[in-house]
Amino acid sequence: MKKFRSVAIDGPAGAGKSTLARQAARELGYLYVDTGAIYRTVALRVLRSGADASDPAQVISLLDRMEIRMDYGADGEQRMFLDGEDVTRSIRENAVSGLASQVSAIPAVRDFLLEYQRATAREHNVVMDGRDIGTVVLPDADVKIFLTASLDARARRRVNDLVQRGQTADFETIRREVEERDLRDQTRSVAPLKRAEDATVLDTSSLTLEESLLALLKLIREPVVP
Repeated sequence: MKKFRSVAIDGPAGAGKSTLARQAARELGYLYVDTGAIYRTVALRVLRSGADASDPAQVISLLDRMEIRMDYGADGEQRMFLDGEDVTRSIRENAVSGLASQVSAIPAVRDFLLEYQRATAREHNVVMDGRDIGTVVLPDADVKIFLTASLDARARRRVNDLVQRGQTADFETIRREVEERDLRDQTRSVAPLKRAEDATVLDTSSLTLEESLLALLKLIREPVVP
């Protein structure tokens, strides 16, 4: 008999998945798993090594020598470690964001991380977000939600996030990058971004953060029966 409950949240870049999933998990007392952060950690290693992210062979050659660990601080926040170093902040740099999409499209990288993610869901109540959680990672999740927002709304949110982190951000540049990432994520041959057939769509374009969270919690607590 299944012991733990899993919530799968998918959606495009900048839809607010991480922020909302984290807050929902805290409200529910579940473990929050940001799978994007795991792929970003791999991307950071690629960036630091100088490897070409568009060359799968170069990326794959790094996997055996890479130690990735996910942990949680006293505040309950997910923290990522690369070879013993806390890289939680480093993986949010804009340079890493673009590489993460390329790295995550490599089958060997996905295979390398897949069981790690599934094992976490077998051992805890989880809210897990990403781009293929409901379709590939947790196809039997108890609740599946496809969280989305318009391109402009997502670009604005990304700009605000970068500015808050002390980085320089140009709206048009970020908008173009988000659009390009959407195309890569939707057209990649391995686990492309798409809504699971039994997932409920939640569009947050015109919602505040508080409104989005309330809508998300309602879907988790009262799942829509397909």
